[in-house]
Amino acid sequence: MTPTLSKQSVLFRTFSLALTGFSFYSVSSAKDVNSNIPAIANYFGTKGRYEEVNPHLLDDILSVNKSILKPGCTGCTAVHVTAIIRHGTRFPTSKNIRRMQRLYDLVLNEAVATDTWLNDIKTKWHMWYTDDMDGKLVKKGRDDHRHLAVRLATLFPSLISEENLRNGRIRFITSSKHRCVDSVVAFQEGLLNLWKVAEVGLGHKINDELMRFFDQCQRFIEGVENNKTALEQVYLFKDSAEMKRVQMKMADQLQVPYSHITTDLVEAAFFLCSYELAIKSLNSPWCNLFDETDAQVLEYKNDLKQYWKRGYGHDINRKSSCTLFHDLFNRLDRAAHEIRFGHVSEAVTIQVGHAETLLPLLALMGFFRDEMPLTADNLDMQRGRTFCTSRIVPYAANLVFVLYDCSEGLRLQFLLNEKPLNFPNINHSAPLYGTVREAYGELLHGCNFEKECELHIPNHANEL
Repeated sequence: MTPTLSKQSVLFRTFSLALTGFSFYSVSSAKDVNSNIPAIANYFGTKGRYEEVNPHLLDDILSVNKSILKPGCTGCTAVHVTAIIRHGTRFPTSKNIRRMQRLYDLVLNEAVATDTWLNDIKTKWHMWYTDDMDGKLVKKGRDDHRHLAVRLATLFPSLISEENLRNGRIRFITSSKHRCVDSVVAFQEGLLNLWKVAEVGLGHKINDELMRFFDQCQRFIEGVENNKTALEQVYLFKDSAEMKRVQMKMADQLQVPYSHITTDLVEAAFFLCSYELAIKSLNSPWCNLFDETDAQVLEYKNDLKQYWKRGYGHDINRKSSCTLFHDLFNRLDRAAHEIRFGHVSEAVTIQVGHAETLLPLLALMGFFRDEMPLTADNLDMQRGRTFCTSRIVPYAANLVFVLYDCSEGLRLQFLLNEKPLNFPNINHSAPLYGTVREAYGELLHGCNFEKECELHIPNHANEL
C-alpha cells in the first residue's frame, strides 16, 4: 500500500528532482564518470558527503548558480544573511572506531576470501583509524568550509564582502567542539584567501547555548538522551526482518557464523564505506558488502534514530531549539528595523554547529514533516519520505536565511544546502517577511526555552 504523501512531500521531491536530476533513491549519475564513488553513496545519512547533495560540485567545487536567488519580485536588494552550518567532514568517533576495529579483526581472523575485494581487505587494507581521531575535522572538512565560504561570497557579494569583514559586519559563532571551531576558522580562511587578505585578525564567539542547545535542555536530556524507551523504534528496527536479512547476507559473504555479525558490525562496515569516501574520496572494498537495497535499510535505521532523537519523534526534540529559533528572528528583526535607517549593523552571521543543531530547528519550523511518523515497521511505506538525512544534513549542510529589501517590502528567502526551498505552507520562494513572521507567530510569542526544557516530575514518556 502506498501512503498518501503530504503536499510538502510532493513539492520537495519535485524540487529535488528538478535541481539535482535524481530522486532520493536513485544512484548518482556521477558514478558513471567517477568510479571512485560507491553505488550506495546517496544513502550515508549524516555520514554523507556534501557533493552527493550537490553533484555538480564534483566538476567544479566553486560552481554557483546565481539565478536561484531571484526573489520573484522587483527592486530587491539583499540586506542580511544568517547561515547556520554543520561542521565539515570529520573522523569517526572513538566509539565507532572501536567497532571498526572489531569488524576488521573478525575479517582478518575468520573471513574466507573468495572474492578479490575481500582478499584486498585481508591483505592490502589496514586499520588506520585510531582512538585519538575521535570526531576531529579532517582536511576534507576544512576544504568543505573554505569552498562553501567562497561560494556564499559569490552568491552574496554585497554582504559577504572584504569591506564588511574589515568593518566587523560579519559575525562568527560556533559550538565549542573542536570540529566546529576548526570549521569556522576554515570558513574564515576561505574568505581571506578569496580576497588575498592577510592582515585582518578574525575572531569567533563560542556559544553552546545557541549551537549545542540540546546539552542545556534537561527535559531533552532526561526524557530522550538518557531514556532508551525514547528510541524504542530504533531498537525494534535493529531486530527487524530487514536488518536480519542484511546481517545474514553479510555473514554469507564473509563465510562466518551468523551469530558473529551483529547490527553494530553491519553498521561499522557501512561506516567504513562512507568514511573512506568522505575522507579520502575512495570507493572502499568495504562497500562491496552492500547493495542498494541494503543501503536503504541502513539509511532508514539512521533516519529513525534522527527522527526520534532530533526530529518529530518527540516534541521536546524540536522545542529544545527555541533559543536558536528566537536568536534567528531577533537578528532578522534587528536588520528589518535598521534598514529603515539605511544601514544594517550586522550584515552576515555565520553560525557553525552540528547535525543535531540543524535538525531540531528544521523540525521546529515544520520542514520535512511527513504525514506518517517513521516507525520500525513502515520502511516500505516511507520510501518517499521527506525526512531523509542523506539529503538534508550531509557534512557542511547549511541553512541560509536571506532578508531582502524590495519595492513591495521586506522579503525572506530560505536556502537549504544552497538550493531555495519554500517555507512550509507558504507558496512563494521569497514571501514577505511579515507573512513568515505571521506563520510562526505562535512560536515567536511562545516557545520559551526555560519553560519547555524544565524537567517535569514525574517525567512520563508521553509528555515528551
